[in-house]
Amino acid sequence: MSKSSFVLIAAAVLFVIAVPVQAQTGCSDSPENPTAVLALVGSAGALFSTVRARMRARRKPSKR
Repeated sequence: MSKSSFVLIAAAVLFVIAVPVQAQTGCSDSPENPTAVLALVGSAGALFSTVRARMRARRKPSKR
């Protein structure tokens, strides 16, 4: 199979998949609340950063 025919088939598959996805109306009837999901992801990132900084601070020996 040549490269151009592979690209053509891949593009056709992408368009066939995109049609049902485009049929959704967006976030208005979405089962999840995007604001809550973003808040959870942001909180998890902040918690990870804080825990990582505290662990690094404990590993470093104090210089007195």
